[in-house]
Amino acid sequence: MLFGQTAFTRGKITDENQIGIAGVNIASNTGEGTYTDSLGQFLLVVTPDTAIVLTISHISYQTITRKISLAPFENLLLNLKLIAKSTLLEEVEIQDRRNTDDFVPSLTTISPESARLLPSPFGEFNKVLATLPGVVSNNELSATYSVRGGNFDENLVYVNDIPIYRPFLIRAGEQEGLSFINPYLVENIEFSSGGWAPEYGDKLSSSLNITYKKPKKWGGSASISLLGGGLHLEGASKNQRFTFLAGVRHKSSQYLLNTFETKGEYLPKFTDVQSYITYNLDPKRNRTELSLLFGYANNSYLVKPETRETRFGTFSQVFRFIVGFDGQELLKYQTYQGALRLNHKFSDRFQTSFIVSAFYTQEREYFEVEGAYRLCDVDNNPGSGSFNECAVTRGLGSNYRSGRNLLDAKIFNLQNRSLFQLNKKNQIEFGFGYDRELIEDKLNEYEFTDSADFVIINTPPINSTIDLDTYRLTGYLQHNSWIGSNHKLTYGVRFNYWSYNQETLISPRLQYGYLTPWKRPVTFTAAVGWYRQPPFYRELRNFSGEINENIKAQSSIHAIVGADYNFKLWHRNFKFVSELYYKHLDNVIPYDIDNVRIRYYGDNIATAYAAGLDLRVSGAFIRGTESWFSLGILKTEEDLSIDEQGYIRRPSDQRVTLGIYFEDHMPNDPSVRVYLNLIYGSGLPFGPPNNLEYRNQFNGRAYNRLDIGFSKLIPMSKGKETNRGLKSIWLNAEILNLLGARNTISYTWIKDLHNRQFAVPNNLSQRFFNIKVWVEF
Repeated sequence: MLFGQTAFTRGKITDENQIGIAGVNIASNTGEGTYTDSLGQFLLVVTPDTAIVLTISHISYQTITRKISLAPFENLLLNLKLIAKSTLLEEVEIQDRRNTDDFVPSLTTISPESARLLPSPFGEFNKVLATLPGVVSNNELSATYSVRGGNFDENLVYVNDIPIYRPFLIRAGEQEGLSFINPYLVENIEFSSGGWAPEYGDKLSSSLNITYKKPKKWGGSASISLLGGGLHLEGASKNQRFTFLAGVRHKSSQYLLNTFETKGEYLPKFTDVQSYITYNLDPKRNRTELSLLFGYANNSYLVKPETRETRFGTFSQVFRFIVGFDGQELLKYQTYQGALRLNHKFSDRFQTSFIVSAFYTQEREYFEVEGAYRLCDVDNNPGSGSFNECAVTRGLGSNYRSGRNLLDAKIFNLQNRSLFQLNKKNQIEFGFGYDRELIEDKLNEYEFTDSADFVIINTPPINSTIDLDTYRLTGYLQHNSWIGSNHKLTYGVRFNYWSYNQETLISPRLQYGYLTPWKRPVTFTAAVGWYRQPPFYRELRNFSGEINENIKAQSSIHAIVGADYNFKLWHRNFKFVSELYYKHLDNVIPYDIDNVRIRYYGDNIATAYAAGLDLRVSGAFIRGTESWFSLGILKTEEDLSIDEQGYIRRPSDQRVTLGIYFEDHMPNDPSVRVYLNLIYGSGLPFGPPNNLEYRNQFNGRAYNRLDIGFSKLIPMSKGKETNRGLKSIWLNAEILNLLGARNTISYTWIKDLHNRQFAVPNNLSQRFFNIKVWVEF
């Protein structure tokens, strides 16, 4: 084979109803592989002049193989149909619920390949979620996201049904490491933005369900870039009884942080290690399997700020904010997460899982920084001899921040998940859980500003120690019913009890889906449910560091209606999804956001609502690719009982969001590709700190960001049927924040000589060029 010579096969994988299947794995015996997109379409680069065996597999469908042999640069169309797996016993079958995702409201299936190839600073998995309607992520340095008017703490995350937690003390995106999810280990991604079934837990906004792979052969990948790198290995025994995944990632954001307006010495380091192992305890009947998930993360963030210069204002009036710093910030955290899962099929009608998991985090936050600042008017007259210099000094002052915060948290979880197939059309799912939470928190911090002879206490002195030892009991029961071949009904109830406030919660939920028998079918969906989120550690603590023993769970009633339409355009398949939703919230615990730090009021003193429209169109805008365009329209407001403002905007009230993920390739060479990631969000509300009268009364800057990536795939396989050796090399170049947008994450408030307040924007990263090499073997 000549170096770099390629051939291509493309097509669509459908089910028995001619509906495209997302997440199908297409793998060749020569090492190449890909996944189908959300419409079931795929494009695979293969080795020419070679006898190739393609294996087409999906967790919910029977595996098939196809033999092909292509000449150099040949383009083969290959459309295939998969048959759903079924286990028959007296005409009764256990059906995998993922076969019917189209019947589930607010559920999106994402291709793992799209999550890996999306251009972003650190290859962060969660950034692909920000391209979906209703999802907001206004910080490229952070893995946090909010959904349909909620906040970062209202999202469920599961890996193989194991609950995932994130650190508590993070204040800013630049302090974060990476999210738990390693995109190179992922097989399936399901994201629900509301109205999910009782089987998944007690949060208000969303549920993200990740399935890690069970590899069938040995392989791996390695990557390196200016911002970090990673390595992953996978394999299986010859009899497929034992499988393993292992991954290590390292993130170094030092080069990117040097684009900040605050200059200084940045020394951030983040490393994590994960593994997922499965072992078949019953190889003859395949009824019992044991799996182990382990993750360790170590993050150290040290910065010694030196200077800052920020220009802001209007075209006619420009201000300059100049700061000189002394001191440093140091944040360290270590997290451990492990889980053991036992799956057993008692019969072809009844299966159950027992999961034992533990999470431990040790977090330390030390900072002592003083900044002396000057605020001045800038001469913006080009004809002036003092053009672009300070003309009038408006204010002089200093800001001092000090903190010594320590947190240790241990969370233990035991849960059961069971499924019983009543008959061919009805399933019962049920389960229970026990959580033990041990949290020790020591806070010692304060902040003040000395501005124009006025001392402003930004953060009142906090010196508190909190020890919590509590437990939670949970359970759920749900019925999945298929009515004919066009209707699906899911309903059930979830309960939760927390020992701290001795509150028992009941959460009923219902989903309905109807697939029309039309030539181009439309799926209509609806959901209604009462979702209740018991307080966790963060909601308990108020601005003074005290906890409220009488706090109650927040509740949200979801009402959702939607329609999915599959259609053809340019002889290619597309899908249009639309949803209207309304959420009414009671017992709300209000909060303010500073960067990614959520500061709760620590009491149930508000009611709120969120209403909106989500639209998304996806498909092969360029043949052999998957792209999508998302639009979200939202309005969310709250009414606090401690003020007289009535309903005002919530901190997450981003009225318009637009997300675009777009792929393209060279017409005659699909191995050369372009990936575009565009995010737009209208301004979020903000106001001066500790001021209820003007809370969230101002509108911030819109967030807009365009990242673009270019890649070249170089196949290295020699056409031999072997699992060893180098398979391919990906060469990537990315321009991050291509348009050089000055996006604002928060504001620093200061006063001038006349006691007037100014909001100085704290901006995010600037344009950055990144290169990356990714090798598969």
